[in-house]
Amino acid sequence: MSDEKDLKTLKDDETSATPQAAGFFEDGSNSSTDDEKLSAENVDSNEELDRDNILTQYNEEQVMDMGRNYARKNGMDQDLFAKAAAVARNPIGFNRMPFLSQEEKEALHHEREHPFRLPFKMWYLIIVCSMGAAVQGMDESVINGADLFWPDHFGIGSDSQRDTWLEGLVNSAPYLACSCISCWLADPLNKAFGRKWTIFITCFISAAACFWQGFVNTWWHLFIARFFLGFGIGPKSATIPVYAAECAPARIRGALVMMWQMWTAFGIMFGYALSLAFYYVPGRGIGDDLNWRLMLGSAMIPAVLCCAQIPPCPESPRWLMGRDRHQDAFNSLKILRNHELQAARDCFYQYVLFLEEESYGLSYLQKVKELFKVRRNRNAALGSWIVMFMQQFCGINVIAYYSSSIFVDSDFSTLHAMIASWGFGMVNFVFALPAVFSIDRFGRRNLLLFGFPLMSGFLLMAGFAFWIPEDHKSARVGVISLGIYLFSIVYSFSEGPVPFTYSAECHQLAVRDVGMSFATATCWFFNFILSLTWPSMLVAFKSQGGFGWYAAWNIVGFFLVLWFLPETKGLTLEELDDVFSIPTYEHALYQTKNILRNFKVYILRRKNVEPLPPLYKHQRMAVTNTVWEEKGEAEHIE
Repeated sequence: MSDEKDLKTLKDDETSATPQAAGFFEDGSNSSTDDEKLSAENVDSNEELDRDNILTQYNEEQVMDMGRNYARKNGMDQDLFAKAAAVARNPIGFNRMPFLSQEEKEALHHEREHPFRLPFKMWYLIIVCSMGAAVQGMDESVINGADLFWPDHFGIGSDSQRDTWLEGLVNSAPYLACSCISCWLADPLNKAFGRKWTIFITCFISAAACFWQGFVNTWWHLFIARFFLGFGIGPKSATIPVYAAECAPARIRGALVMMWQMWTAFGIMFGYALSLAFYYVPGRGIGDDLNWRLMLGSAMIPAVLCCAQIPPCPESPRWLMGRDRHQDAFNSLKILRNHELQAARDCFYQYVLFLEEESYGLSYLQKVKELFKVRRNRNAALGSWIVMFMQQFCGINVIAYYSSSIFVDSDFSTLHAMIASWGFGMVNFVFALPAVFSIDRFGRRNLLLFGFPLMSGFLLMAGFAFWIPEDHKSARVGVISLGIYLFSIVYSFSEGPVPFTYSAECHQLAVRDVGMSFATATCWFFNFILSLTWPSMLVAFKSQGGFGWYAAWNIVGFFLVLWFLPETKGLTLEELDDVFSIPTYEHALYQTKNILRNFKVYILRRKNVEPLPPLYKHQRMAVTNTVWEEKGEAEHIE
C-alpha cells in the first residue's frame, strides 16, 4: 500500500524527531509514553489544548520535525510545514509562536475572528454543493404535482388495491434503487473517480433520468426511469456532504454539513414551484398531458447547471492524499484558504488523520463485524439507525411526496392544492435556517424530545380535521393546512437536521464509513417503504387513519430517543467513548427514572426530591458531590 511506503520513508528520513514521533507515523497509534506526555504538558502548561487533537501528545519541537519530514518527502517547503505543524498542534496559541511572522499571525487571527470571510474558490465550491443539494430536493419533489395526473393517464388512477400499490411502487422507485444498490456504490465511485467527478456523474444521471421521465408511455416505463434516477440520488447524497467537509475550514465545517439539509429543503420548495408553473401548460403533440411531463423533466435543469459548474472546482485534498498526490492536495488547499500557512496546516493535519484512519487496517467485513461486536460501536449504530428511521416514520415525506393529493382530498381544487404544497415547501425551507444555530445551542437529543410530541399533536390536528363536515369547507381546509404547516415548522428545526449530523459524529473513526453507509441505507429503505405504502394506506385507513398512524410513530420516536439516544453535543472523542460504552439497558433505566423524577419536581411540584447521580464518567468528574466522586469508574473502550 502507498501509505505503508510513506510511513517507512518518513521513518527513514527521521533526523531530529524523537523515536516516539517516528513511531506515531509508523503505526498510526495515538498512544504515547508518560515521558512524552509530561514533556508536552510542561511545554504547554499555560495553553489550552484540544483533547481531540492527536498531535497534543507531542511537544512543539517534535511536531515541527514531523512537518519538515513530511514536506521533504513530498517536495514541499520544509520551513513552511514545520510552522504549519506547530499551528496544527495548537491552533489558538499562534501568538506565542516566535517563528511566525506578523503577517502569518494576522492571517490566523483573521481566520478565527471572521470564519466566513473565505476566498472566492471556497464560496464557489459551497455554491456548487448547495446546488447539488437542491438537485436532490427537486428530484424528490417534482413527483408531487405530477402525481395528480400521471396515474389517470396510464390507467392506474382508481382506488383499487392493484392501482394504489402500483402508484406507490412507481413513486418510490428511486428510493428502492438507493437502499438496495446505489448508496452502496458511493465508495467505489469515489475511489475510482474522486469526489467532484462522482458528483458530476450523479448529477448527469439525474439529468438524464429526469429527461427520460418526460417521454415515458407506460407506468412500468416510468418505474424504470425513476429507478434509474435512484442511481443519481444515492451516491450524491453520500458524497456532497463529505466533499464539503473535506474542503471546508474546520470552524465552519459543521455549518456546511447543515447546509445540505437546508438546500435540499430549498430544492423541494423549488420543485413545487415548477410544478405549479407548468400546471396550465396545454398538450402539444403528446396528448393532453404535457404539463406533468414538464414537471418531471424540469428537475434536469439544475442538474445540468450543477454539471457545468463542477469542472473548475478543486478536488478534495483528502481524496488526493489517498492517491499519494500530496503536492496536488496542498495546491488544492491553497486555493481554498486565504493564506499559504493555513493551507499547509490543514494539509499536514489531514495527512495525520489519514494515517490514523489507515492504521486500523480493517477490511470492510472486519469493520462490519466491529460495528456489531463492540458495544461502543453497536450503541452508536443503534442511535444513528433510530434517528434515520424516525426521519422517515415521523411522516414528513408522506407530505413531501403526496401533499398535493392530500390537499385535494381535503376539498382543495387541484390548483389550490399545488399552491398549498408550495407553501409547505416554503415553510420547510425557511424554518430550516434556524436549525444551523439551534442544533448546537440546544443539543440533538433535546431537539428531538421537544419535537416529536409536537409533531404528533400537529399530525393529529391535521388528520382529525378531515372529520369537519364538507359544508364547513373553509374551516376544514384551514385547520388541515395549519396542522401540516405547524408540523413542517417543528420538523425543520428538530428531526430534519439531526439525523445526518448525529450519524456523522457518533461513530469511531475505524468504522465511520461503514456506520454512515448503514445509516444512509436505513434512511433510503424506510423512505421507500413510506412512499410505497401511502396510497394503499390512504384507501384503507382514510386520511384520518393515515395521519394518526404517523402521529403514533412520533410518540414511539419520543421514547426511542429517551431510552436509547445519548447526547453528543460538544463531547470530545474520549467522552463519546464513555457515553456509548454505557449498556443500553442502563441508559434506558436511568432515563426512565429521570423522567419520573422530573414529573414529580415540575408537574407535581414536590420539593426535596433527590437528584439522580450522573450517568456518565465525564459528568461525575465535573461535580463536587463526594458521594458521586467516590464511585468507581468504568473504563471506556479505546
